[in-house]
Amino acid sequence: MRPHLVFSLAAPLAAFGDLAGHERRGGTTWPGRSAILGLIGAALGIDRSDRDIQSALAEGYGVAVQTRSMGAPLRDYHTTQTIPTAKARRPSTRAAALAAAGRSVNTVITIREYRTDVAFDAAVWPRQAARWDLEELATALHQPVYTLWLGRKSCPLAAPLRPRLVQAEDAVAAFGAVDPGLLDEELGLDRAPVSIAADLDGVADLPLGTYRQRRWDEPGDRETWQFAAREVLIVPVRAPAPGEAEK
Repeated sequence: MRPHLVFSLAAPLAAFGDLAGHERRGGTTWPGRSAILGLIGAALGIDRSDRDIQSALAEGYGVAVQTRSMGAPLRDYHTTQTIPTAKARRPSTRAAALAAAGRSVNTVITIREYRTDVAFDAAVWPRQAARWDLEELATALHQPVYTLWLGRKSCPLAAPLRPRLVQAEDAVAAFGAVDPGLLDEELGLDRAPVSIAADLDGVADLPLGTYRQRRWDEPGDRETWQFAAREVLIVPVRAPAPGEAEK
């Protein structure tokens, strides 16, 4: 048995980053490890530029996410101006780059992907390098230092996170020990879990149908938005109902 901190995430609009090119900001169907740790870091008041503390957060905790509603995909389009490298080499800011480029700018269409009407549960557990105990993390989620978003600033949460501390053998048991009724009542949800995505040390016994998936969501340098690959366990909880299949 080990302690777990379980909390709920629901939003009318969410964005879960994936590998991205310049013109396309893709998204996945559930929040990855970097998203959960980033949300906790914001609650604690950790600055993105504080690399030592960011590393401590990434190394100190395991993460699992239980999907209750992955929602539906939504694609948004933007126009933006790009600056030829020859006109502005290594500018200190975007404003400086635009000033240096003058009229020599190009306008391109960029794509951003979102999910609508999502609901998840997240669980974290301490590892040997944990710097904060779970009670401190729970307090921060109750009273976050920075405003919490589910992806981008255009994605506010629909309900409080309701952090709860439980003792369980693994993340699967931790989710099962928490009654989600309060969130269901607030949001009018009636959605049983579909699947759980967990760090490799998050599942004690592998249920039938469990498989591994490769994700690029291991936090690296948060200031320069660098992420590393990792393997995650996908544990089926039930078959998705019609309309819930990944789009």
